[in-house]
Amino acid sequence: MAPNDSTGRRRAARYAVPVAVAGVAAATIGLVPALADSGDPELPKITAQQLVERIAASDVQRLSGTVKVTADLGLPSLGGAGPLGEGGGKLMELASGTHTLRVAADGPERQRLSILGDGSEYSLIRDGGDMWAYDSASKEAFHTSSGDGSGSRDVPEVPATPKDLAAQALKAVDETTSVTVGGTARVAGRDAYQLVIKPKQSGSTVSSITVAVDAEKGVPLKFTLTPRDGGKAAVDAGFTKVDFARPAASTFAFEPPKGTKVIEQDGHSPSEPSARHEPALPGDALGGLAGGLPGGLDVIGEGWTSVAQLAGPTGAAAAAGGAAGEDVPPEAQQFLDALGDKVTGKFGSGTVFKTRLVNALLTDDGRIYAGAVTQEALVAAANGKAR
Repeated sequence: MAPNDSTGRRRAARYAVPVAVAGVAAATIGLVPALADSGDPELPKITAQQLVERIAASDVQRLSGTVKVTADLGLPSLGGAGPLGEGGGKLMELASGTHTLRVAADGPERQRLSILGDGSEYSLIRDGGDMWAYDSASKEAFHTSSGDGSGSRDVPEVPATPKDLAAQALKAVDETTSVTVGGTARVAGRDAYQLVIKPKQSGSTVSSITVAVDAEKGVPLKFTLTPRDGGKAAVDAGFTKVDFARPAASTFAFEPPKGTKVIEQDGHSPSEPSARHEPALPGDALGGLAGGLPGGLDVIGEGWTSVAQLAGPTGAAAAAGGAAGEDVPPEAQQFLDALGDKVTGKFGSGTVFKTRLVNALLTDDGRIYAGAVTQEALVAAANGKAR
């Protein structure tokens, strides 16, 4: 049966996060019952399905703590990727390096996430209808308010905490993945079960995802994504401190420090908002990948080996592949060739650009295939679409 539009949207959304963060949203899960091995600490045995159900049933809405996030995707450092008003580059810094976050939540209307730097802080604060984004380094603050306590816009979460990352991995259920309980652990001083997620399919760059789940609360405390190439984790995000008491109300109250440039926006978005003066709020960078790529997004395959095809790019991408009808200077072509591996197939020829997790094939006629899959899987996907 042909997929309907909503199915297509779900598959496209599932692809967005692997490109932006870690590849975990491409994962879909077929539950395989397994009993927890004995470990330290000793906890009652539980099946994988019971543990997933415990995560889903968790009603924790109040917590605060410190999260350490390390990303090693094989990308260049994105530090200083842009000031507050130029696309929210601070959020994209989480895609590489090690970062310390402070998080707090008091129900759906009050949250705070702060990225701590050397003597600086980038914070996103929601208190009812008020939203603030504050960058102490640039001394800028962006403020928007709905005035009715409902929030001025839909604000998805930054997939940076263990809970957010685990939610992406647990979005769907099918036969492409095995899920087991791999023992127990202590995380941030709390007892936890370890849920181990692995692809059944060959061709994925993901070896496994391990989620440490609080034994009492059912809240993910740690998320680790290990790539198939071995070595250290590609993404490792875990609480170093966590408290499930209600955070103080002052946590969500924000007053711009003296000397801060405050950029106000009415809760009712203007007809022509200025992209320059509006920072990307949580999730904007991810959502834009699925909906704003040139020529649209066509997802090939299922589960862990999903590959996205971008049809008909223009500008730099097309020029790089020679699709614009102009010769590429030899020096530029040599530079591009040095960054990737030349490949050929039924699709023609092209270059594969690699990270530890997400790989992309740019064909010489300007098409792009990308996914958390191996070079061989990319070429196979391109060959399958060849006419």
